Amino acid sequence: MSEADGLRQRRPLRPQVVTDDDGQAPEAKDGSSFSGRVFRVTFLMLAVSLTVPLLGAMMLLESPIDPQPLSFKEPPLLLGVLHPNTKLRQAERLFENQLVGPESIAHIGDVMFTGTADGRVVKLENGEIETIARFGSGPCKTRDDEPVCGRPLGIRAGPNGTLFVADAYKGLFEVNPWKREVKLLLSSETPIEGKNMSFVNDLTVTQDGRKIYFTDSSSKWQRRDYLLLVMEGTDDGRLLEYDTVTREVKVLLDQLRFPNGVQLSPAEDFVLVAETTMARIRSQETVMKFVPRYSLVLELSDSGAFRRSLHDPDGLVATYISEVHEHDGHLYLGSFRSPFLCRLSLQAV
Repeated sequence: MSEADGLRQRRPLRPQVVTDDDGQAPEAKDGSSFSGRVFRVTFLMLAVSLTVPLLGAMMLLESPIDPQPLSFKEPPLLLGVLHPNTKLRQAERLFENQLVGPESIAHIGDVMFTGTADGRVVKLENGEIETIARFGSGPCKTRDDEPVCGRPLGIRAGPNGTLFVADAYKGLFEVNPWKREVKLLLSSETPIEGKNMSFVNDLTVTQDGRKIYFTDSSSKWQRRDYLLLVMEGTDDGRLLEYDTVTREVKVLLDQLRFPNGVQLSPAEDFVLVAETTMARIRSQETVMKFVPRYSLVLELSDSGAFRRSLHDPDGLVATYISEVHEHDGHLYLGSFRSPFLCRLSLQAV
C-alpha cells in the first residue's frame, strides 16, 4: 500500500465539527438546556444570598451621622488681587518623604519645629529631623492609632524659648525643646462648660505667653473622623481662651462648624478663626467667605480685606495647605497630610 492510499483510508477517522445546521444530537441539546438551568438557578441563589443580608443591614444599621441643614452664600469672584496665578509653584519642598503631615510650623531662632502624623513633635535643623516630644505611646501607623499615639496639630513659639502645642487627642502642652521637658497645661478630658473636647485643633499665643486662644473642632467627633464632621455639619465647635497663670478657660465663640486654624491679630485686639465646614473665616462677625478648589494662600488686612493671593491651581507643588508661617523672608507652608513642607521666598512673589 502506498503512503497516499494509507492517508485516504484514515481520512474518515478525522473529528467532525457538529453545528445546529448539521443537526445536533438530541442528547447534546438536552444537556445544554440542563446546564443552562443549573447556571440560572445557581446565579439566582447567589444573588439572593448576597442581597438579603445587604438589605437587612441597611434596615438595621443606623447612619453614623445626623446631617444638619446648611446654606452657603456665593463666594467672591476671582478678580483683582484674587485673580488666579501660579506663584505657589515657586515654592520648594523640604524633607520630602521624610515626614508626614507637618500641619503647623514654628521657629525659635533659625530652628524649625513641627508635629507629624505619627504623634511626634520634631526639630528640623541642618537637614536633620530629631524627635523632641511625644504625648502618646504605642504603634502609630494608622489613623485608628491616633487616640493612643496623639496627633500634634497647632504649634507656636512662646516668649521663653518654649513651644505651645495643641494635640488633637491629648490637649494643650508646653514643651521645652532644649531639655525635652513636656508640661500638660489642659487635658482634653477636662469638660469645658459641660462639654468634652474631642478635637483640639489649633492655637495662637499672646506675645507675653499668658493667653492661649485655641479651637476645639467638635465635642462629638475626633480628628480621625473629620470627614464625618464635615458631612454632618455639626455646630458644636468652639473657640476658647486659656490663661496660663490662672489656668482658667473661657468660651469665646460656640456653635461653630468645624473651627480649625486660629490667629491673633498683630495688635492682639481680635482673633480670627477658620470655620472649615462653612468655608469662611470668622471673628465675632464674618470677615470673608471663600471656597477654594485648589491650593490658595490669602493675605488679609486688619479689617479683613484681601491684600494679595498666591495660588497653585492644580496643587502641583503645594498641596493640602493647612497653615502659613512667615520667617526670615520666607513663607513656610504646613500640610495636614503631605509628606513634606514647602518654603516660598517672598522676594520671588
